[in-house]
Amino acid sequence: MASGLRYVLVAVLSAAVALAASHFARGVMPAHHGSELHHLMHERLDLTARQQARIDQLERDFSNRRKTLDAALRQSNIALARAIETEQQIGPKVGAAVDASHMAMGELQKATLAHVFAMRAVLNPSQQVIFDREIVRALTSPNNT
Repeated sequence: MASGLRYVLVAVLSAAVALAASHFARGVMPAHHGSELHHLMHERLDLTARQQARIDQLERDFSNRRKTLDAALRQSNIALARAIETEQQIGPKVGAAVDASHMAMGELQKATLAHVFAMRAVLNPSQQVIFDREIVRALTSPNNT
């Protein structure tokens, strides 16, 4: 019975870590084309053809980078699960695995913010005002807390 409970605990903790990281990333820069930010960029900002091409390239580049970072986060969750399974308490292996998981989440957050600022740099000043307002709204929305 204790063995089965241990596996449930590992699964729950790993899922919680992954959920926390993806929740932040979605709040800042939703990854799916149906997202509010995607709609803002492609429908509401009246981008020029040149801006549109540059934004499209930035989105492709970020999509590839995000896949790499998501894979690293999944790997850190696996390492955390194994450490929990081995130690069955908050010991040195679990602590190190948690730190590694936080590092992976932090890298995803930093890459997401770099992407947001890269897109902002493509915009003209009047578009930036709208963009900035929407980013602040997305980050402060009760749905993202």
